[in-house]
Amino acid sequence: MALSNKQKQHLKGLAHSLKPVILLGQHGLTEGVMAEIEVALAHHELIKIKVASEDRDQKSLVMDTIVKEANAEKVQSIGHTLVIYRTSDEKKIILPKK
Repeated sequence: MALSNKQKQHLKGLAHSLKPVILLGQHGLTEGVMAEIEVALAHHELIKIKVASEDRDQKSLVMDTIVKEANAEKVQSIGHTLVIYRTSDEKKIILPKK
Protein backbone atom coordinates (compact mmCIF):
# COMPACT_ATOMS: atom_id res chain seq x y z
CA MET A 1 0.00 0.00 0.00
CA ALA A 2 1.74 3.13 -1.20
CA LEU A 3 0.44 6.49 -0.05
CA SER A 4 -0.01 9.34 -2.50
CA ASN A 5 1.34 12.80 -1.70
CA LYS A 6 -2.18 14.01 -0.97
CA GLN A 7 -2.73 11.18 1.52
CA LYS A 8 0.64 11.83 3.19
CA GLN A 9 -0.20 15.52 3.56
CA HIS A 10 -3.51 14.59 5.18
CA LEU A 11 -1.78 12.22 7.62
CA LYS A 12 0.90 14.80 8.44
CA GLY A 13 -1.85 17.23 9.39
CA LEU A 14 -3.47 14.64 11.66
CA ALA A 15 -0.12 13.70 13.21
CA HIS A 16 0.84 17.27 14.02
CA SER A 17 -1.05 17.32 17.32
CA LEU A 18 -0.09 13.77 18.35
CA LYS A 19 2.39 13.03 21.12
CA PRO A 20 4.93 10.21 20.63
CA VAL A 21 3.44 6.96 21.94
CA ILE A 22 6.67 4.97 21.70
CA LEU A 23 10.00 6.21 23.05
CA LEU A 24 13.09 4.26 22.01
CA GLY A 25 15.71 4.48 24.72
CA GLN A 26 19.20 3.23 25.37
CA HIS A 27 18.33 -0.41 24.67
CA GLY A 28 17.23 0.41 21.16
CA LEU A 29 14.80 -1.61 19.09
CA THR A 30 13.90 -4.75 21.04
CA GLU A 31 11.17 -7.34 20.56
CA GLY A 32 9.20 -5.69 23.37
CA VAL A 33 9.34 -2.32 21.64
CA MET A 34 8.20 -3.87 18.35
CA ALA A 35 5.30 -5.53 20.19
CA GLU A 36 4.27 -2.14 21.61
CA ILE A 37 4.48 -0.59 18.14
CA GLU A 38 2.21 -3.35 16.80
CA VAL A 39 -0.34 -2.73 19.58
CA ALA A 40 -0.23 1.05 19.07
CA LEU A 41 -0.66 0.74 15.29
CA ALA A 42 -3.57 -1.66 15.67
CA HIS A 43 -5.27 0.74 18.07
CA HIS A 44 -4.45 4.15 16.56
CA GLU A 45 -3.37 3.52 12.92
CA LEU A 46 -1.23 6.69 12.98
CA ILE A 47 1.53 6.97 15.59
CA LYS A 48 4.64 8.95 16.41
CA ILE A 49 7.82 7.24 17.60
CA LYS A 50 10.70 9.07 19.24
CA VAL A 51 14.09 7.56 18.36
CA ALA A 52 16.82 8.75 20.71
CA SER A 53 20.09 8.29 18.84
CA GLU A 54 22.94 10.69 18.30
CA ASP A 55 24.25 8.86 15.23
CA ARG A 56 22.27 10.00 12.18
CA ASP A 57 22.97 6.84 10.16
CA GLN A 58 21.96 4.53 12.99
CA LYS A 59 18.80 6.56 13.63
CA SER A 60 17.87 6.29 9.94
CA LEU A 61 18.56 2.55 9.98
CA VAL A 62 16.37 2.06 13.09
CA MET A 63 13.53 4.07 11.54
CA ASP A 64 13.68 2.06 8.30
CA THR A 65 13.69 -1.18 10.30
CA ILE A 66 10.62 -0.10 12.28
CA VAL A 67 8.71 0.72 9.08
CA LYS A 68 9.68 -2.60 7.48
CA GLU A 69 9.04 -4.80 10.53
CA ALA A 70 5.71 -3.13 11.34
CA ASN A 71 4.57 -3.45 7.72
CA ALA A 72 3.62 0.23 7.87
CA GLU A 73 3.97 3.30 5.68
CA LYS A 74 6.44 6.02 6.61
CA VAL A 75 4.56 9.30 6.61
CA GLN A 76 7.31 11.59 7.86
CA SER A 77 10.51 11.75 9.87
CA ILE A 78 11.71 14.99 11.40
CA GLY A 79 14.68 15.00 13.71
CA HIS A 80 14.24 12.18 16.20
CA THR A 81 10.53 11.70 15.46
CA LEU A 82 9.08 9.12 13.07
CA VAL A 83 5.42 9.13 11.98
CA ILE A 84 4.04 5.86 10.60
CA TYR A 85 0.64 4.70 9.39
CA ARG A 86 -0.98 1.32 8.93
CA THR A 87 -4.66 0.65 8.38
CA SER A 88 -6.45 -1.50 10.91
CA ASP A 89 -9.53 -3.65 10.53
CA GLU A 90 -11.71 -0.88 11.98
CA LYS A 91 -10.47 1.88 9.60
CA LYS A 92 -10.37 4.81 12.01
CA ILE A 93 -8.76 7.26 9.59
CA ILE A 94 -10.45 8.02 6.29
CA LEU A 95 -7.83 8.81 3.66
CA PRO A 96 -8.57 11.13 0.74
CA LYS A 97 -8.75 9.49 -2.68
CA LYS A 98 -5.50 9.32 -4.59
